[in-house]
Amino acid sequence: MAEKVSSKKFNHLPNHVAIVPDGNGRWAERRGWPRLQGHRAGVENMHRMVQYLNEYPIKYLTLYSFSSENWGRPESEVSGLFELLLEVIDSYLQEIHEKNIRMCHIGRLESLPEELQKAITQAVTLTKNNTQLTLNIALNYGGRPEIVDAVRRLITDGIKPKDITEKTFSKYLYTAGLPDVDLLIRTGDETRLSNFLLWQTAYSEYHFTKVLWPDFRKKDLDRALLSYSRRKRRFGGL
Repeated sequence: MAEKVSSKKFNHLPNHVAIVPDGNGRWAERRGWPRLQGHRAGVENMHRMVQYLNEYPIKYLTLYSFSSENWGRPESEVSGLFELLLEVIDSYLQEIHEKNIRMCHIGRLESLPEELQKAITQAVTLTKNNTQLTLNIALNYGGRPEIVDAVRRLITDGIKPKDITEKTFSKYLYTAGLPDVDLLIRTGDETRLSNFLLWQTAYSEYHFTKVLWPDFRKKDLDRALLSYSRRKRRFGGL
């Protein structure tokens, strides 16, 4: 089990951190490298970030790995990214399991390549009873498709309109049973959500940074956590 970092330097820490790891392609292009090389560096940094977060008393981490809109990218880039993700799961699954990390998938699994579906299902099954950190991989995920899928399931289950509350609706989202996001971090000098966790970030704190994702390190994470710890969350109150 990872040794916990002292949280004394923070007034308080988030329970659920979500990250939009932007800037992989630009990182590679600035070096004259193929975009896929940037994705490889980005995927490796996801592994580092899981290690970093696992040192803190933070219980949930959600990483935006592939959006429902990313299918519009060149086929070679999409297939290359899927191969990278498959490689990473194969390389690090046992380590993740030994560190007591639980892996979950959010998104439309059935649209992904069959081999990747099997790898994700295996990872989720193997780690389902782990209790240290819950790692949510948002793969083929979109906030609007998630809400549409939730509505479809509500209708299929015959839930009456008068019985639909926010609590009920939340149970039909991909993130059912998980807490809302406390802190959302976006790298790469972009300041938008990009269809990520639209419902779950209603009262999140946001931290935007110019650092491109492959260069995002523990000092950058600490800066985001420190910024969060200094904020007073009112949730609409005083």
